Amino acid sequence: MLPPLREVIARHALVARHGLGQHFLLDTNLTLRIVRAAGPLAGRNVVEVGPGPGGLTRSLLVSEAASVVAVEIDRRAVAALAELEAVAEGRLSVVEGDALALDLSALAASPRQIVANLPYNIASPLLVGWLRQASAWERFTLMFQQEVAERICASPGSAAYGRLAVLAQWCCTAALALRLPPAAFTPPPKVASAVVVLTPYPRQPEPALFAAMERLTQAAFGQRRKMLRGSLRNLGGESLLARAGIDGERRAETLAVTEFEKLALLL
Repeated sequence: MLPPLREVIARHALVARHGLGQHFLLDTNLTLRIVRAAGPLAGRNVVEVGPGPGGLTRSLLVSEAASVVAVEIDRRAVAALAELEAVAEGRLSVVEGDALALDLSALAASPRQIVANLPYNIASPLLVGWLRQASAWERFTLMFQQEVAERICASPGSAAYGRLAVLAQWCCTAALALRLPPAAFTPPPKVASAVVVLTPYPRQPEPALFAAMERLTQAAFGQRRKMLRGSLRNLGGESLLARAGIDGERRAETLAVTEFEKLALLL
């Protein structure tokens, strides 16, 4: 029988570190809800990023997932997870490393998913990196700061709509599945959190097209108060917009994802 998580945290001196964006989720009811949000996991190989002491990891192992790979940069947490690995009957592998520098798809066979309470300080760059290879994944079930989660799921014309929304919704369906208050975490963050479920479309953009979309959305939303003819000047401006049949006086937040795709294809 596994010892209580709080005992594991105390034994390994796992005080959450702000520099690593750590906020531990220890409530089993909540971690099980996150696992359920990922859908049926039977036969799936799951990668978890930033498991900390292993609260969500334990719930993933309770599921029917074929295997779980936990990627953790904090050596204190790696030591704590070793206790869980020892009793997981070969279903858990702990990888010490920086998720930003790893090709996670190489760590687990297909069909594979990512289920994670992400370190908030690197959550957005992690997501963009995974979207570049979305075809490798069946689903992403990810915890973000609520503000970031709402930006990912935002609709055109809303204040939250921006680069993350376009990139995510271009590659995946996006749904906000669960909201969690600060008090759910140890220590409590200053903001609420939310779980987003992203399911990649069967057809994904080629790398060159994805790179064009990254340049396009960075320019368009980098100066979002400007009209598109100004913000996209270095990418072709009026000429590019005319070829796409888009009014240069519009602003980035008014464009649908399909209109951004049209511009990216022209780039």
